[in-house]
Amino acid sequence: MTAQTSENQSSAQAQASEWLQRFEQALTDKDIDKAADCFEQDGYWRDLIAFTWNIKTLEGQAQIKDMLAHTLDTAEPHNWQLDDAADNEGVIEAWIRFETKVATGYGHLRLRDGKAWTLLTTMTELKDYPEKRNKKRPKGAEHGANPDRVTWQEKRADEEENLGYSEQPYCLVIGGGQGGIGLGARLRQLEVPTIVIDKQPRAGDTWRNRYKSLCLHDPVWYDHMPYLPFPENWPVFTPKDKIGDWLEMYTKIMEVNYWGSTECLSAKYDNDVQQWDVELDRDGERLTLHPKQLVLATGMSGLPNVPDIDGMEDFEGEQHHSSQHPGGEAYRGKKCIVLGANNSAHDICAALWENGADVTMIQRSSTHIIKSDTLMKEVLGGLYSEEAVENGMTTYKADLTFASIPFKIMPQFHEPVYRKVAELDADFYQRLEDAGFMLDFGDDYTGLFMKYLRRGSGYYIDVGASELVADGKIKLKSGVSIDHIKPHSVVLTDGTELDADLIVYATGYGSMNGWAAEIISQDVADKVGKCWGMGSDTTKDPGPWEGELRNMWKPTQQEALWFHGGNLHQSRHYSQYLSLQLKARMEGLDTPVYGMQEVHHLA
Repeated sequence: MTAQTSENQSSAQAQASEWLQRFEQALTDKDIDKAADCFEQDGYWRDLIAFTWNIKTLEGQAQIKDMLAHTLDTAEPHNWQLDDAADNEGVIEAWIRFETKVATGYGHLRLRDGKAWTLLTTMTELKDYPEKRNKKRPKGAEHGANPDRVTWQEKRADEEENLGYSEQPYCLVIGGGQGGIGLGARLRQLEVPTIVIDKQPRAGDTWRNRYKSLCLHDPVWYDHMPYLPFPENWPVFTPKDKIGDWLEMYTKIMEVNYWGSTECLSAKYDNDVQQWDVELDRDGERLTLHPKQLVLATGMSGLPNVPDIDGMEDFEGEQHHSSQHPGGEAYRGKKCIVLGANNSAHDICAALWENGADVTMIQRSSTHIIKSDTLMKEVLGGLYSEEAVENGMTTYKADLTFASIPFKIMPQFHEPVYRKVAELDADFYQRLEDAGFMLDFGDDYTGLFMKYLRRGSGYYIDVGASELVADGKIKLKSGVSIDHIKPHSVVLTDGTELDADLIVYATGYGSMNGWAAEIISQDVADKVGKCWGMGSDTTKDPGPWEGELRNMWKPTQQEALWFHGGNLHQSRHYSQYLSLQLKARMEGLDTPVYGMQEVHHLA
């Protein structure tokens, strides 16, 4: 470390420490005006349940004042401490610790000219109900002689026999993919009696049953599960069957109470006794559970969107949604039509081509494409890469760094990155456009992540299919859709007729509240409203501005109903805050929710 670098670090720490002292004193004095004045006029405070028992971003001093006016007395924040600080091109970035009345917290601060540009506060642990890990870990063995000794295996067998029968779970998680399993592990560590259910027989089957060529498109450093990171020899991109086996192993090791071959038939909330009545079919056995909390952990998507096209019922070939696609092996020499041009469509087209099919992609609207190597180097590399690990970046700090950027200003972080991407891969993009492919970088040139957060669709991380499109090996019809279907062909909106033995509808999914409509009722689905998106008023993300993802990992307008999902990174990170909210309610802690989201869109 040079003398200049050391001096800059000392100055950054001094400035952050001075700000923290001013801020803590204002909070201690309950001087809300002075506390808000610690922020820039348009500064941001993102809180992950520590103050608000909600996932909420306050934008500007007026919103910060209102939040503090409603939460300061109950939160009782104190003991603010500086962990570390550094000067990042004129912005002081600091890591901080603090406490509230019931919890410990951790946060991230950005200072400009002595005032907070952004502040992130997160709850890390409930003081009276800590996880039993590290120094608090259970002993595991009972030393000494005991004629009534009960072994670990006997305790697990007893729990599996009784939970859901003679004893009711406090929480029922519907959906046993990576999200539900990770949340189940979090709740297990917090000693919240929980059952995770899934239609598939084995944990991991939701991955095993997908098409043969499927791999994770995100790199390994981005995809760790809670508590158990992947080993150091794990492949960068995990094949579907390998992630399936990992999830099955994870479920056993983390002692998640997982019921496979179990379908939720219906659920209804009983306001009088404040519990759910949930009808299940468990491998042919009908039973009713009465959990206090119900979590829909069905990913980030709802039911498959299958278009209603004239003539579908007359088609004599095979047709299915992409979620039911078995792979390309059975279609050698067949004429295959794939409606859609996003991740699943590209993967399916490539697999069909590899297996000797004649495949045509129907692109209805433009798609954002980013090469996998470019994504890893230019977008994810600073936080999620081997180099980031070597530089001391932990998964936890990477997650918090990403979370510390309020969604309102996130575009200004992403736009320059994606403009650089467009320059670096200009030849690649030109070849795609020359093939007739309709490209975009989002409404405001902010690329993959903003599209993902705003609408959860409209992009493809290129792992090879784009080359096939550019080379004409995957045939392309863009700017059109299917007008109607004949017994052995499809007719496009431009009048083109294409022979077809297979039609795959890679047409995405609805909002997660569609599951609430199917399992509970349409009234409850409408009461909760649309899930995902933040009201950016961009394509497929209608306003008004929310500032956070709708309904995800936080209280909803339906009491005791929660939504959990997202990619592996989001499921890992936000499962911590959802599990703490559920634990607090189980223990009867006061959890006054500030800033409950209003409902503006039903689906």
